[in-house]
Amino acid sequence: MSDQTHDGMLVRARDLVRSYDAVRALDGLTCEVRNGEWLTIMGPSGSGKTTFLNILAGLDRPTTGEVVVAGQALSRLGHRDLAVYRRNTVGLVFQEFHLVSYLTALENVMLAQYVHSVTDEGEAAAALERVGLGHRARHLPHQLSGGEKQRVCIARALINEPKIVLADEPTGNLDADNEARVLEILGGLHAAGLTLLVVTHNPLLAARGDRILRLEHGRAAGTVVAAVREERSAS
Repeated sequence: MSDQTHDGMLVRARDLVRSYDAVRALDGLTCEVRNGEWLTIMGPSGSGKTTFLNILAGLDRPTTGEVVVAGQALSRLGHRDLAVYRRNTVGLVFQEFHLVSYLTALENVMLAQYVHSVTDEGEAAAALERVGLGHRARHLPHQLSGGEKQRVCIARALINEPKIVLADEPTGNLDADNEARVLEILGGLHAAGLTLLVVTHNPLLAARGDRILRLEHGRAAGTVVAAVREERSAS
């Protein structure tokens, strides 16, 4: 597989297998994602969704198979190069917020910049403004609601201007109001041209994307056009 992207493809994964002893979390998965596309990944628990995202994030490696993201063949990268890849290419949003408890919202966003070696308080403040949290910049995580914490995580994921955002159940712990806010933010990012891969069980979130990839037992069980896209094209 070439190190270069072709035909606008940002992600090319081929024949991915990830085995943990006798268990195959991924079993020959092949998937491509275009630049600027929102791909939703759905499937039952244990179907390989999070494993796939972790491999794309460079947090895990496939047992066999190849994956290229933004022209980089991840299997050829050592630990240091993978860290640079994560820093420059990928923004991560998790169901669990992973905020540092003794840092303010602003400092938690700046922490991602620190990993990048350059911090800019103004840029971090602007990132919080982008997700509607400029007024909460000096608050600690325990002073924020679940939805506000998730929006801090999104701001942190965006601060280094990644080429792709990988989100694992980003609305899983949120009430309806905060879910709607996160949906609006993700929709805005997609409209601005950012590539999103979103793992979710939430049909409202799934329908916001371009395509839905369904996984079963570590394999692709089918890909369908998301419902909202069908409605738009029919209107």
